[in-house]
Amino acid sequence: MIKGIIFDYGGTLDSRGVHWSEVLWEGYQQACVPIDKATFRTAYVEGERALARERIILPQDNFHTLLLKKVALEIGYLPEQPNACTRDRWVEQIAAYCDNAARACIDEARPMLEQLHERYPMMLVSNFYGNIDEVLRDYGIRHLFKGIIESAVVGVRKPNPTLFRLGVDALELPAEQVLVVGDSLRKDIEPAEQLGCHVLWLKGKGWTEEEDRQTHPHAITHVTEVTDWIEKL
Repeated sequence: MIKGIIFDYGGTLDSRGVHWSEVLWEGYQQACVPIDKATFRTAYVEGERALARERIILPQDNFHTLLLKKVALEIGYLPEQPNACTRDRWVEQIAAYCDNAARACIDEARPMLEQLHERYPMMLVSNFYGNIDEVLRDYGIRHLFKGIIESAVVGVRKPNPTLFRLGVDALELPAEQVLVVGDSLRKDIEPAEQLGCHVLWLKGKGWTEEEDRQTHPHAITHVTEVTDWIEKL
């Protein structure tokens, strides 16, 4: 039944289904940044908007470099600005924490990805900043994917199902033979279902309490469950 697989990246392979704002918030706490979570979330949103407006992340940036730029932007939106020395220390500590967290998640997912790669063609479909190819190469998993459909490159963002349609077309398979694995019910699972794909929702800590209350019959709690789920078909 399944002859090809599409994976989301951010939140799916690199954070165990946890929204990346939560990982960054842990990094802020580890660096002892004196702000509350509401203030952090406001800075996070403003930082994301800035990254969408301007080409700050470059194709050659690995994830650590991305994080250095991203966190520096976020801290620039804090209501009380630290001195330069403190700011640079926070940026470096938070970026290192989050990069290490992502690498640990990739290392956990790697055996599963390698096993699936031997059996199925795989694509990556992601809302990302234009550098995901370099991120995957730096983490040593780029060769496992036939190709990448990235929002910053194609000019379309999920939940627009066009991204998944491009992934399905690249696999050269009917949607009914493709499994989509993602961490967002709204951005991954629902648009993939619109196309007729099989879906697996990696359900972790979301952005809102409403998201955390949502359910789906094809929900998993760890990305390594993908292999077991396929075996049951």
